[in-house]
Order: sequence, then C-alpha cells, then structure tokens
Amino acid sequence: MLMKIPTRLCQRGSLLHQTVGRFIVLLLLLNLLPVLGAESSATHSPATSLPAKHLSNLFRAATNVFSGGSPTSESAFAEIASLGVQTLISVDGSKPDVATAHKFGLRYIHLPIGYDGIAAARIAELARAAKSAAAPIYVHCHHGLHRGPAAVAVICEANAAWTTNQALAWLRQAGTSTDYSGLYRSVREFRAIDPAALTGIRELPEIARTSSLVESMVAIDAQFTLLKLSQKSAWSRTPNPHDFAPAGAATVLWEHFRELARAEDTATRTDDYRAKLASTEKHSEQLRALLLDPGTDATARDEAFLALGQSCKACHTKYRD
Repeated sequence: MLMKIPTRLCQRGSLLHQTVGRFIVLLLLLNLLPVLGAESSATHSPATSLPAKHLSNLFRAATNVFSGGSPTSESAFAEIASLGVQTLISVDGSKPDVATAHKFGLRYIHLPIGYDGIAAARIAELARAAKSAAAPIYVHCHHGLHRGPAAVAVICEANAAWTTNQALAWLRQAGTSTDYSGLYRSVREFRAIDPAALTGIRELPEIARTSSLVESMVAIDAQFTLLKLSQKSAWSRTPNPHDFAPAGAATVLWEHFRELARAEDTATRTDDYRAKLASTEKHSEQLRALLLDPGTDATARDEAFLALGQSCKACHTKYRD
C-alpha cells in the first residue's frame, strides 16, 4: 500500500528543488563571469577617446601612453603638457618642432616609420623609447590615424601586455585604415622582443635623419612596380610575398607623395617642382579612389595609371634624369 504524501510537503519539496536549481545556476554564472571578463578584455581595445581642442584623434591607450595627431601650435603643445606628458615620440617623417616642445618642458624622440609596415629594428626602438623615456608619453604621426596608432599598438604589445586581438581592436578604434595592410601585419605578427636587443639600443634622437629624395624615389618605385604587376592581372591582386590588394599599394604610393610634399627638402625647391609633385600626388589619389571603388572597370584604372606614370615621367625628365 502506497503512503499518501501530504500536498504541503510536496509543495515544500518543489520549492526546495527550485531554490537549489537557482543556486546552482548562480554558481555557474559566478564561475563564468571571470572567463567572460577575460574574453572581453582580450578582444576589446583598452583605449579611451579623449576630448581635445587642438589635437586630432586623441586617445589614452594605456595608463602612461597617449596617442594623437601632430601638435602644430603652441596651444597644441600646451594641451599635451596639460595631460602630464613628459615625452613625445614622433613616427612622422617630418622634422618635429623640438624648440616649441622644450618651451613646455617636453622632450622629443623621433623614430619615423613608413605606411608599408614597421621593421623589427624600429619596433625594438619604439619599445625601448617607451620604456626608458620619462612618462607619460604621447605618440604621434601627422593626423594620428595610421602610423601613430600602429606604433602605439606594438609599444603596448611589448610593454603593456596587450594581446594581438586588443592591439588590432585598438587600430580599428583609432580609425587606422585596412588599406595600410603593412601596418596591420606588423601589429598582427608582433613577437616578444629579446631583452638583449633592447639594451643594445643607445641612440634615440630628438630629430632623426629622414629619408633623402633618392630613398623616397626608391620606395615610390617599389610601389609602382607592385601596381604594374597588379595591372597585368586586370587589377585583381598584387602578386608579392604579402599579396597586397591593389588599392593598398596605391594608398601607400599616395602617402609617399604626400610625405614627400611635406619634406623639408621640398620647401627649398622651385615652384615648378612643387607643382609637378602636387600633380603627381593628385593622379595617385585618383588611381587609389578608382581601385577602392569595386564598380570601376579595368579600362578606367588603366587610364588613371597611365596618367600617373606620365606625371611621374614629366617630373623625372626635368629633375631626376
């Protein structure tokens, strides 16, 4: 004969079962939270955007690392100093304004990088500069969009224990264009730096010896060669070890011309030279725009590339050949 269990006891048992079940679920959630937090911190940028009156694209990337555009006025230097910054690290090709920096008690370190990536030796110098310089530091390129954020990324990978995912998330947050695939590759392929390589770095100049016109032309010719290869494949790809997209090669070429236009040597040259350089820069920008537009046919791209080549030749004939 089965014993009849009172309804009240059944209800209590059911409540107890529900309570235990909720408690177990709560424990599981509490155990998962640290894991979820770790996942979040490993895949999201730690940087914080900051308001600024005289600086472009200002961020606090890490406790003692700021990122932004080049200071172009005393007000901009004053704004940097107000952040508590003591050292500026420029990765821009142009000569930094050391004299104005000194007026605000700031020291400069000048370590220029290109748009096509950061060499291993330069990554070590950036890591050394950030580690040894008086902190906080402010890292900048021209606009604070591409080279500067890439430099900040490898600095924080080296010194702030950033993961690759955090560094890449930071580039996206800073607005670094994926057209600069070399910069993304340098950040993505970062490897821990041998301490011996850091201790061997002695010189961290306030004003670096920037590339000469000849060196700039070599870099420009390299991108031009990649574009010629791309043209042979109807602009579908750029055959090379890293398989750049054609638009990426055109973007780097365009930036080379822009950098050359801002070079100290260019300011001393004739109006005709600067006009020809401006025309070539314009043609390179037009080619870049056509390669970025998937709706543009190969013929239009061929014509733009031909116009760019003719513009280059006109300048070479008079000023290089």
